[in-house]
Amino acid sequence: MIADRASLQKRLDRATGHLETPIAVVDLAAFDDNAARLVARANGKPLRVASKSVRCRTLLERVLASPGWHGVLAYTLPEAIWLVRAGVTDDVVVAYPTVDRAALRELTADSALAAAVTIMVDHPSHLDVIDRVTPPDERPEVRLCLDLDASWRPTGQLHVGVRRSPVHSAAQAAALARQVLARPGFKLVGMMSYEAQIAGLGDAPPRQVVRGRAIRLMQSHSFAELTKRRGAAVAAVRELADLEFVNGGGTGSVAATSADPAVTEVTAGSGLYGPSLFDGYAVWRPTPAAFFALSVVRRPSPRIATVLGGGWIASGPPDRSRLPVPYLPEGLRFKPDEGAGEVQTPLLGPAAEGLRPGDRVWFRHAKAGELCEHVNELQLVDGDTAAPAPTYRGEGHAFLG
Repeated sequence: MIADRASLQKRLDRATGHLETPIAVVDLAAFDDNAARLVARANGKPLRVASKSVRCRTLLERVLASPGWHGVLAYTLPEAIWLVRAGVTDDVVVAYPTVDRAALRELTADSALAAAVTIMVDHPSHLDVIDRVTPPDERPEVRLCLDLDASWRPTGQLHVGVRRSPVHSAAQAAALARQVLARPGFKLVGMMSYEAQIAGLGDAPPRQVVRGRAIRLMQSHSFAELTKRRGAAVAAVRELADLEFVNGGGTGSVAATSADPAVTEVTAGSGLYGPSLFDGYAVWRPTPAAFFALSVVRRPSPRIATVLGGGWIASGPPDRSRLPVPYLPEGLRFKPDEGAGEVQTPLLGPAAEGLRPGDRVWFRHAKAGELCEHVNELQLVDGDTAAPAPTYRGEGHAFLG
């Protein structure tokens, strides 16, 4: 592992040595390998790429050109519209409900666009928003997907998973489907359920053996319950509508979710970049493919090397797991009372003693696509060379900004 990391560092340094930091890179060999390995785990079911985990048009096009991948799971409607108009895809599902009136107006004014984009609903009020923007008789049919809550509720008071949709049971899914079908101007084409407590929660957290066992036990019980409930919900809705797709899962559950007979496609995205949060998964760990580099600018003591910047903190619960990981050279750690700083970050550890101003430190972000919110372009490393590719931000888009 040390030799592999040393070789990787030399290659990244050679490919980007002419550039000034901060820079972010994606190793294309690792990216492509992760894409192929995810397809193998999907057991023949198509993978829909989660764009929020990539946030770079060039890389979205690259993975969509790979066997086994088709369609995008977007995170906002303006993003979905942009991806379709840019020719990235003609099949986008927006993973979260939208109340963006300008985007809805644009969607409903273009029949080709409306045919390429599916938006998420989990309550009749979402239909009301669309109708207020453009009445049913003045628009093409709007494609809809029902969001089934995938959290586990072993008891009345215990909720395991994220708080997403209010639609939890098969009866609730069927009731919402009936309301959708009773209203003109809508077409129900899909269902989705994201099992965050399985796909998005590492089952082997470092140095937490007991917690890891508890997580795996929870996930086993949760998935068994979800498979039964999701199957019933999909069957109930299929009696009412001819669904084109049933989407589920994420990088952390591709193999398990693809085995669910009710699911027709699986989502993945983070596994393409292999961020540090996936170091806490036992079943499958992607190869790290995305990194960012900062330069050493000072040596406040013989045992400390300080880089400029570094506070690229990931979203989620505010704990150490959301910090970037100093990765290359191996043997660096944060100063406990400072962590990753906005303007400077002191680093400790054996490797710090050998660093000098002008040297680089390579980090891994805790999450995938959020890395792209800090840079205007990614350097796509192929062997010993690098070529720039704009991020969403570099193309002038901050869809959640």
